[in-house]
Amino acid sequence: MMGQLVADGHELTPQASEADVIVVNTCSFIDPAKQESVDTILEMAEYKKSGKAQRLVVAGCLVERYRADIQKNIPEVDAVLGTNELVKITALCEGLTPKEETPAPYLYHDLTARVFTTPRHSAYIKIAEGCDHPCSFCVIPQFRGQFRSRRFESVVSEAKRMFAAGSREVNLIGQDTTCYGEDLGLKDGLAELLARLAEIPTELPKWVRFLYAYPNRVSQKLLDTIAAHESLVKYIDMPLQHASASVLKRMKRGANADIFLKLVEQIRRTIPGVAIRTSMIVGFPGETDADFDELCRFVETAQFDRLGVFSYSDEETSKSFALDAKVDKRTIYARKRKLMALQRSVSLKRNKQLIGREFPVLVEGPSSETDLLWQARLSTQAPEIDGVCYINDFGTGAPRIGEMRTLKVTEAHDYDLVGELVDAPETRYEPVQTAPNPFPILTSRPEHTAVR
Repeated sequence: MMGQLVADGHELTPQASEADVIVVNTCSFIDPAKQESVDTILEMAEYKKSGKAQRLVVAGCLVERYRADIQKNIPEVDAVLGTNELVKITALCEGLTPKEETPAPYLYHDLTARVFTTPRHSAYIKIAEGCDHPCSFCVIPQFRGQFRSRRFESVVSEAKRMFAAGSREVNLIGQDTTCYGEDLGLKDGLAELLARLAEIPTELPKWVRFLYAYPNRVSQKLLDTIAAHESLVKYIDMPLQHASASVLKRMKRGANADIFLKLVEQIRRTIPGVAIRTSMIVGFPGETDADFDELCRFVETAQFDRLGVFSYSDEETSKSFALDAKVDKRTIYARKRKLMALQRSVSLKRNKQLIGREFPVLVEGPSSETDLLWQARLSTQAPEIDGVCYINDFGTGAPRIGEMRTLKVTEAHDYDLVGELVDAPETRYEPVQTAPNPFPILTSRPEHTAVR
């Protein structure tokens, strides 16, 4: 949306209070996301009273689920925009009536106008949209549609432009990246795409990472490809959701702890030094004490490098909403705390094994915690979701944002590391801009548009 607005003459403004038009892009995957979206809409609506705002547009998944409710119950909202209607954004912001037509499933490509909201040195490329998996807890297919891949050369073209513009790290995303290319008739599509991206020539080292692997789509070909190319980071993000066979069956995912442990062993055998991240849902309907205990034993045995734990959210349009044996919120909370405490000890143990070793890191800038430290990431620390490295000794040269340096780990904490730089600054280096406003704001001529 931001790219389209900019292409149609919109600019950036630092404050929503200066905007004549405000766009709120929403999420409705789980209850906390819905509540945050509603709170933001109401907060932005106040600018129609206290600021310059004349129009308020609500976009995204919340519209797909509650279009009529938003229009009925929040009169401050002037227009709504679904996930497949993004081409209408400029008309709605300008108070025009967009052409009425049945929206085609949206999928951006390399020629789609974009505004990057990340620092230049780290960027995302969406390689697919939608999902065909039947997970009973998930509502994404209802709003994002069936799985559809971007064209192979479209992804490669955008990646080339990003690296040429100074990106050091490209992260491939989609609701399920491991299905990439299946709908285009590509066998081992993700593996072939990764190999092609790894071969893009760059003057400086680069990292290519993919996120959100579906476990039964992690093939030996994919693992061999990651192992074979230095620029493909040794990192697997593979949400497993649970380990109990009975819970996984109710989730419509299948498999069990033994199958997952064999897969984890296969990954580590093929890719030395790989970091594996997963996520689990606790409190799914029907999850017994025995099921949860099995999950805890599995996490202890698997020794994941990274683990996220989510409380089950009972979404009314999901298939799991109709399941019986709901787990009460207090039990869900207690189980989440216990599993996270278990993982905290696992993470600390694995981090301590890194003390004294040296690794390449991507420098991100001064730490938000203190001016005395700078922040960086290992290739095995994905942006925004994993821990970070804190630099407390610059060695022979001060770090620069977007630079890759070598860090010697000197301290280990539960999720973060501390270390010192042991090499000289990169000789071929172009300064990059600092991180942008986390809530990018667009302005137009003559109106201003804020996107939250």
